[in-house]
Amino acid sequence: MKCITACKHVGFSEKQCRLNTVSDGILHLNGKPAARGGVFQQAGDICYNRLLFFWAARTMTASKSGFIGQIFSRNMLVCIFTGFTSGLPLYFLINLIPAWLRSEQVDLKSIGLMALIGLPFTWKFLWSPLMDAVRLPVLGRRRGWMLLTQAGLLAALAAYAFLNPRNHLPLIAGLSVLVAFFSASQDIVLDAFRREILSDEELGLGNSVHVNAYRVAALIPGSLSLVLADRMPWSEVFVITSLFMLPGLLMTLFLAREPVLPPAVPKTLKQTVVEPFKEFFTRKGIASAVCVLLFIFLYKLGDSMATALATPFYLDMGFSKTDIGLIAKNAGLWPAVAAGILGGVWMLKIGVNKALWLFGAVQAVTVLGFVWLAGFGHFDTVGTGERLMLAAVIGAEAVGVGLGTAAFVSYMARETNPAFTATQLALFTSLSAVPRTVINSFAGYLIEWLGYVPFFQLCFVLALPGMLLLLKVAPWNGEKTQDAGR
Repeated sequence: MKCITACKHVGFSEKQCRLNTVSDGILHLNGKPAARGGVFQQAGDICYNRLLFFWAARTMTASKSGFIGQIFSRNMLVCIFTGFTSGLPLYFLINLIPAWLRSEQVDLKSIGLMALIGLPFTWKFLWSPLMDAVRLPVLGRRRGWMLLTQAGLLAALAAYAFLNPRNHLPLIAGLSVLVAFFSASQDIVLDAFRREILSDEELGLGNSVHVNAYRVAALIPGSLSLVLADRMPWSEVFVITSLFMLPGLLMTLFLAREPVLPPAVPKTLKQTVVEPFKEFFTRKGIASAVCVLLFIFLYKLGDSMATALATPFYLDMGFSKTDIGLIAKNAGLWPAVAAGILGGVWMLKIGVNKALWLFGAVQAVTVLGFVWLAGFGHFDTVGTGERLMLAAVIGAEAVGVGLGTAAFVSYMARETNPAFTATQLALFTSLSAVPRTVINSFAGYLIEWLGYVPFFQLCFVLALPGMLLLLKVAPWNGEKTQDAGR
């Protein structure tokens, strides 16, 4: 009877307890000595072990069912669409536009300056309060903004079909700024929407699905569009590429559901921007806070600059757009996805601090692969050997990017205060985007001044200051101390 009481205590019905503990009850009556705490102290070891097995089997079955249900849920499907539609316009700007300009004989200086079109990504936190507070008249607070930004992106991407780099370079720059603005605005609302539809238990899986779908989106402008550009006019390529925004629009209209939340009081600019900064500097102290911000700025500087003009570099090496589309982009995508997943699992064992050291070292060393490849100079003929060399260099760099990004994003999330997570993380990610925009805009000038080999050597050197700052912001054995202080 005591065994049945213990059984009922862990959540089973009396019928289930009688069916599964009758033999244990007999053993208890025969005087099995007790050795467990709580309600099992009087029930005996045999009863405890039997109940533990029964409870674990039931829990594992329920967990498996719940896990499978989460994977194939509507929310995870929505995360696939949000990741894809968020990544497409960014990779359009950083992969397809430079390839288009270089193939039309635009000089590297001008192409490098086009990196400045990404400035909206570094300032998006300034207008995020507006998108959070203003409800559009259609589809609701989140889906209304999603529809507006996605429709704007579809139209803007297609508009490139009417422009020519030889005659319309200023218009192309202006249109690219508009695309960046729509893309950054879409990121604001999609990040908020995803956080509101996902439960705390779904956040890890949902964000992983989103990030990997984001990377898969690179296959369209970075691979398919380049292959098509060897076979049809650029105007047709841009129209076809723009149509890949349609899945996101259809998701917004028919699949996504407006989050059911109580109406939020609009935050003031001070609450949204000033207070998170004030809290961060107060919590960390001025000196430590400055070190953290410098680290966020510098950690991926070298890697980011090395890939700023990657597509023009491949073209200058003698590879065709088809080579780049089928080899370089695919060799870069899947290793980055795999490294991101494996890096996340590995961090569970070694912690964020050690991951920043180890993954950062890999991220920096793989930049030297570009030094090696550039040392061969222009290939007069491109055969299997040259293509394998390109795939090896890009694949290795992608592993470094995947590992480094996994640790870097986890670090930024860890440095936020739960009361200001969304705003502080937006500020951190905006700061981390500065190298990709402002600093990388000088890459073309540096390449024409130094040449490719010294340029990539410089990129490796620029990866080192961020690593040195780890001594202050993430000491190798400092994880437990930091956790204890939270």
